[in-house]
Amino acid sequence: MKIRTIILSFSSLLILSCAGKQEAKKESISKEETRPNIIFIFADDWGYGDLGIHGSSFCKTPHLDKMAAEGIDFQNFSVVNPVCSPSRVAVMTGQYPARQSVHGHFASVESHIDRDMPDWLNPQAPLLPKMLKKAGYTTAHFGKWHLSNTHVEDAPSPLEYGYDEYGAFNLPSNLHQMQADSTLYKTIDFVKRNKDKPFFVNAWIHATHTPHYPKEEYMQQFAHLGEQEQVYAAVVAEYDARIGELFAILKTLGIDENTLVVFSSDNGPEITGKNKITEDNSTGPGLGTYYSVGETGGLKGRKRSLFAGGVRIPFLVRWPSVVPVGRIDKTTELATVDLLPTFLDLAGAKYPENYQADGVSIVSAIMGNAFNRQKSIFWDWRFSNDRPGFWPSAAVQEGNWKLLTNNNLGRAELYNIGLDWAEKKDVSTENPEKLKELMKKLQAFQETLPKLAPENSFSNARTALNVGE
Repeated sequence: MKIRTIILSFSSLLILSCAGKQEAKKESISKEETRPNIIFIFADDWGYGDLGIHGSSFCKTPHLDKMAAEGIDFQNFSVVNPVCSPSRVAVMTGQYPARQSVHGHFASVESHIDRDMPDWLNPQAPLLPKMLKKAGYTTAHFGKWHLSNTHVEDAPSPLEYGYDEYGAFNLPSNLHQMQADSTLYKTIDFVKRNKDKPFFVNAWIHATHTPHYPKEEYMQQFAHLGEQEQVYAAVVAEYDARIGELFAILKTLGIDENTLVVFSSDNGPEITGKNKITEDNSTGPGLGTYYSVGETGGLKGRKRSLFAGGVRIPFLVRWPSVVPVGRIDKTTELATVDLLPTFLDLAGAKYPENYQADGVSIVSAIMGNAFNRQKSIFWDWRFSNDRPGFWPSAAVQEGNWKLLTNNNLGRAELYNIGLDWAEKKDVSTENPEKLKELMKKLQAFQETLPKLAPENSFSNARTALNVGE
């Protein structure tokens, strides 16, 4: 009888144990399913006005327009630097790029020395892919890199930044440079191979940066346009079509409703130049800035300007069954430093010890809920000039107020962007107290920035130059 009792007791414990394991497994699966796949498509020099839904006068973007119709079009989103590399550093670190001493685009070692910059982004900096990888995500980077440059031979590989795999251009010269137009095809291939586990992909496309490489089939679609607009519209149309292919694959694989896709750009449109042909040591020869005729949607400034045309760019968010459909949000203040906190929030990940984000999680905003920003947005830009629209070297935005300054020029302007979307009317004279308040906050921010670049991000080439260490 005792033996029978023991057997029954053991059987009961075994059943309870199995049931417990099943429940734990269900809970684990449930938790895994609630963590979205994340695809961040980062365009290059793509202006606010280059989307059909933003009123482009000649570009056609049916797939991006559809993405907005199936999600949220945030129209008050800003990058925190008006050029490529520092804008991307903000995405990677969730901090202002000046905290890593990345003030402009990565180029040659000599250029970095002149601009008090490192030769690559410090791989020991707080990094989004490392944080997501630690949280159980498979991570990949495809497309433009530019967290160093082909002029630097000994910069780290993207694998040292937390990626499981990559394919890229604008890499250090000792690494293979992939074809610029294969970014989204590689992204699609990665998604197919990793559809059964949470993944994160940076898909940093080449368009619309020079050199331009328009395909004949898209050139034919815009044969009715002038020479400049035809080339630019063809480049935009090609990448819009490939984004459409990505969405189709997500649906075919059955992971569409568990995948957050974000589309944005690293800065405003390039200044239209005179060069019809240009060379790039990473992507090869192609068409030049003569064909860079992107639109700002009436916003003042372009690439390299802290005015809206240089830093306010498209930001579309789509996540079926989670993100509200067809919403336009023109008031919520968002910035690139917010992406890391947001993606970590969605992944259920934690910040590394002692990490301080400059951005904030915007999950509530992308879910369509009220979002009240508690942090100011700052800009530090050290290569301004005295051309109209390009003179500001620093700025701060808080609420509907944006202050732009240049201490060397003794100039400051204040804008109420709630009433003056395109930043046309300086209202500093009418609002001296607000001007003083924001000036004080900007000065306090600048005092937190490092004076020197991290020496673990210096190329060996500096020794040969006998400079910089």
